[in-house]
Amino acid sequence: MKIAFLGPEGSYSHLAAKEFLKTETTGETVAGNWDECVPFRNFAEVFNAVASGRVDAAAVPIENSLQGGVLQNLDLLQSSADLYAIKEKVVQIDHRLVYKAGVKLSEIGRVYSHRQALDQCAQFLMKEMPFASLRDAESTGFGLSRATEDDTGKSAAIVGAHTGNLRSGFVMSEESIADEKNNFTHFLLIKKGESVLPKSSERVFFSTVCPHRPGSLLKLLAVIEKYGINMTKIESRPVRNQPGEYRFFIEADCDIASAEVQALLTEIRANTLECKLLGAYCKD
Repeated sequence: MKIAFLGPEGSYSHLAAKEFLKTETTGETVAGNWDECVPFRNFAEVFNAVASGRVDAAAVPIENSLQGGVLQNLDLLQSSADLYAIKEKVVQIDHRLVYKAGVKLSEIGRVYSHRQALDQCAQFLMKEMPFASLRDAESTGFGLSRATEDDTGKSAAIVGAHTGNLRSGFVMSEESIADEKNNFTHFLLIKKGESVLPKSSERVFFSTVCPHRPGSLLKLLAVIEKYGINMTKIESRPVRNQPGEYRFFIEADCDIASAEVQALLTEIRANTLECKLLGAYCKD
């Protein structure tokens, strides 16, 4: 079993991939290959690795409890013809600052990390390093690499508390620097082929595009209510090349195997412009 993740090692995606691997691992070698987590440079490469068969699955963040949906991954999952989410994992986010030992925070001129991490630590950064330049990195792991390459002590990085093997001379803050301490990211395990979907589930994830006329979203919600199904989230995204049209991503507490859910999806398909099943999984 090979699971792709947004690298490098030490990122939150790597942490989630390792957790998924515990439940997916076979403990055996296949054609000489051991179970492993495989890093990629960006999320597009992660999805393509699953679609092409280079890896068996991928661990991707889909929603953060503070900032909502990870929009790029919603779009990538939607545009992938034969990929489905089959498991969910909730990872607690604990942001820490890594910097050169002995350097005062006021002396740091650059802070590297993923944009979400920078945004989630905005108050701390404004208070402690108001003049530091905030530098976007592809992941927290890449941000750490950039910061620790700077021997002047002018660079720092925001990483997860689980990050280990720091370069000699660099230290990690003892406490979280996030503006909100109760912070979680939902990850999905993505696999290829409809056959990978579980026979039963506790949640179903799908997308749909309503007709562009008054009351169409209300009618969609009425259908969901009619079958007694509880939505856990709904997110809208613009439909590409169709200005003014929106696609709704909906997750609901229900069993993919139940007659009610099958009837629900059938009715939604009959009364919307499109409806796509994105996954089915159990609550973490």
